[in-house]
Amino acid sequence: MPIESSHLLLPFAAIIGLIVGSFLNVVIYRLPLIMQSRWNADCHEHLGLTNQNAEDTISLSLPASHCPQCKARVKAWQNIPVISYLLLRGKCSSCGAKISLRYPLVEILSSILTTAVIWHYGLTPAGISATLLVWSLIALTFIDLDHQLLPDSITLPVLWLGLLLNASAVFTDPVSAIYGAAFGYLSLWLVFQLFRLLTGKEGMGFGDFKLLALFGAWFGWQLLPQIVVIASVAGALIGVAMILLRKHERETPIPFGPYLAIAGIIAMFWGESINNWYLQISGIT
Repeated sequence: MPIESSHLLLPFAAIIGLIVGSFLNVVIYRLPLIMQSRWNADCHEHLGLTNQNAEDTISLSLPASHCPQCKARVKAWQNIPVISYLLLRGKCSSCGAKISLRYPLVEILSSILTTAVIWHYGLTPAGISATLLVWSLIALTFIDLDHQLLPDSITLPVLWLGLLLNASAVFTDPVSAIYGAAFGYLSLWLVFQLFRLLTGKEGMGFGDFKLLALFGAWFGWQLLPQIVVIASVAGALIGVAMILLRKHERETPIPFGPYLAIAGIIAMFWGESINNWYLQISGIT
């Protein structure tokens, strides 16, 4: 990217990332509630029961943002990314309840990654689409951390978007993208089936299969091995550390989605370089 253009473009990308990060906080909190509400309605309908909570509708836009403790509505000036958190000193202005530090952290993370993507790809079709991917991964990561859930309403549209982009070879060729989507899903599905056969337990969820298929659709089958390795190593190290620090029980499942997301972002920036480095040290090339 030319230095001249980066003087205006990168600060603009950082601001957009902050604003989108604020919206991602809404998605992270509300999308699981929306899904739960729909599941509850479907169950009541299937069983022929009256849904007492049918009028308690929730969406990404309604009801308006409010404090979960005192229900006081969040004013416009209290909804400025990061700045409002600092002005409020991390507390609700009405009741003094603590506001989770996650809110500004998600906004800052979104800003940093948005800026990094635009710096790496520029304001190009690849840069714009990769930014959408990063925003989706942030939402998926924190939803999975909270609920051990990777919603199809995010994963599947982004998977299909990757395939459509690579029909024009934005990130990889169409054949690599198609094989990547198929191999990404089937590889973890086979691991899942083998683990269940040997232990009688389910080692991961189907959302993980779809997320790896997503990365295959975007970046091709060639980057899948490194994504799985990086995610597995990161998950193992962090999982062991949490157990040793007694912040996680041995029998409590650890979501794999966040580690796949981290590995996918690493592959997006440096995947080809990592593959070339491995082939070089292994003497294959």
